[in-house]
Amino acid sequence: MEEILHIIQSLPEDYTTVQFQNKTYGLTKSTFNNGKSFKVFAEELQGTDFISLNLYVTSNKTLLKPCEMSSEKVIAFLKQMKE
Repeated sequence: MEEILHIIQSLPEDYTTVQFQNKTYGLTKSTFNNGKSFKVFAEELQGTDFISLNLYVTSNKTLLKPCEMSSEKVIAFLKQMKE
C-alpha cells in the first residue's frame, strides 16, 4: 500500500488530465487532514468511465477505499500514473 500512497502523493493537486488505457481522463486530487487523507476522482473525457477513491493514512495502516468499483481497477489506474 505504500507504493499506492506514493503514487497518490505524486499526483498534482487539483485538476489535471491523464491517460489510462489509451483514453484521456480529467483527474482531480484533493488532500485533507495534513496529508493523511486523499480523494481522487478521474472521469473519461470522451466517454462514461470513471475512477473514484479515497485513501486514508492512519497510525497503523494505509486504507484504500474505492468508490463503487473494484480495488483492482483503482490500483491498475494508479500504477499506470506512475509510468
